[in-house]
Amino acid sequence: MAEQVTKTVVPGSKVWTLPNLLTYGRILAVPLVAGLLLWDRDQFRWLALVIYVLAAITDFFDGYLARKWQQQSALGRMLDPIADKVLVSVVLLVLAADETIFGGHIWAAIVILAREVLVSGLREFLGELRVSVPVTKIAKWKTTAQLLAIGFLIAGPAADKFIPHTTDIGIVLLWIAAAFTLYTGYDYFRAGMRHVVDEE
Repeated sequence: MAEQVTKTVVPGSKVWTLPNLLTYGRILAVPLVAGLLLWDRDQFRWLALVIYVLAAITDFFDGYLARKWQQQSALGRMLDPIADKVLVSVVLLVLAADETIFGGHIWAAIVILAREVLVSGLREFLGELRVSVPVTKIAKWKTTAQLLAIGFLIAGPAADKFIPHTTDIGIVLLWIAAAFTLYTGYDYFRAGMRHVVDEE
């Protein structure tokens, strides 16, 4: 009986580990940040930035703690990239909707969003083949550039009143992130297409 209880509790306990809780928090932060931005007031924009920064920090700590405490789980591996992509994608859409990202700069956001969708599709296909493509150092730079760009753009109009060109810095960082995104997307597809061709 004791063995049965142990076998039942241990797998379930992996759902509520601290690393997974941090990932859940990042997902829950998405509608909060989006809603505050759509409210279109400076004080709500600052609050959105605080929540966003906390969510971005969890992106580092959930993986780090899972490895350090040996609490990796299939659920965590699945949700972590989803949480990242949902956070980036939704906030970029809202920033485009409120015209913080404007004119031709929207193409930088389109590049980032399109890459995330395409790579997610390829990753799902490779997952069925039990093939994993390791994350490169440039991919980590891409993620860092994206997170920084979005942070500056969230502060954007509210911060411009105190620190001129905050939005402009965010736009420059967004294009840098888009360049990294194109490169890593090409690199990922080049690695993945070898397996696609093999399947044919």
